[in-house]
Amino acid sequence: MFYQLLKYIVLGPLLRLVFRPRIEGLEHVPEEGAAIIAGNHLSFADHFVMPAIVPRRVTFLAKAEYFTGPGLKGRLTAAFFRGVGQIPIDRSGGRASQAALASGLAVLRKGRLLGIYPEGTRSHDGRLYKGRTGVAAMALKAGVPVVPCAMIGTFEAQPTGRRLPRAMRITIRFGAPLEFSRYAGLSDERAVLRAITDEIMYAIMRLSGQEYVDLYAGEAKAAAQAEAKAVPRAPHGRTGRRGGN
Repeated sequence: MFYQLLKYIVLGPLLRLVFRPRIEGLEHVPEEGAAIIAGNHLSFADHFVMPAIVPRRVTFLAKAEYFTGPGLKGRLTAAFFRGVGQIPIDRSGGRASQAALASGLAVLRKGRLLGIYPEGTRSHDGRLYKGRTGVAAMALKAGVPVVPCAMIGTFEAQPTGRRLPRAMRITIRFGAPLEFSRYAGLSDERAVLRAITDEIMYAIMRLSGQEYVDLYAGEAKAAAQAEAKAVPRAPHGRTGRRGGN
């Protein structure tokens, strides 16, 4: 009930007003049955914009930190994310990855749409990064198609660190479903999972037009932060580097 209220009465109309989304390829999203929608991840707004325009309910796997914040704000945030159909996942790897896989499969086995960002985290610079193989494992184990999705413009509307989005037009583009029945029974083969994931990321890249980086987004973000900290700072925010003439 809360999900329907947000989607059709509150959040959906607001997002359409702010972003005026241009929708392309929506016919590729199955009208019934289980499927995975795999998209690029550029902005906090991605969590809400795409589900708001898909007629069916989309359940997303979201980082656990959205559900564990302290105080009243934390509880309200957790209630909101649960209300819009998000499932918390621990991204620390190992057993946590298996738990996330089980959560996603539970959604698919109910015949629902599962939304996932194969990059695992938001792009810090607008480029598309290497996908993690959980999306491939779920597609094979559940025997469902993967619909590639590209969010275009959300990075400019609300980049990392910006609390409120800019009002501007964005595009949401869906590609033809990818099916991997030829790999049935090979969900434990790492090379197969890597090949499937790379095929999905290539489809997303074709839709989005992003530059692709063969590196995990979290690693690239950490490297960029380390490099920024290593640059010496002079008073008034100037760097210690000198320009030459």
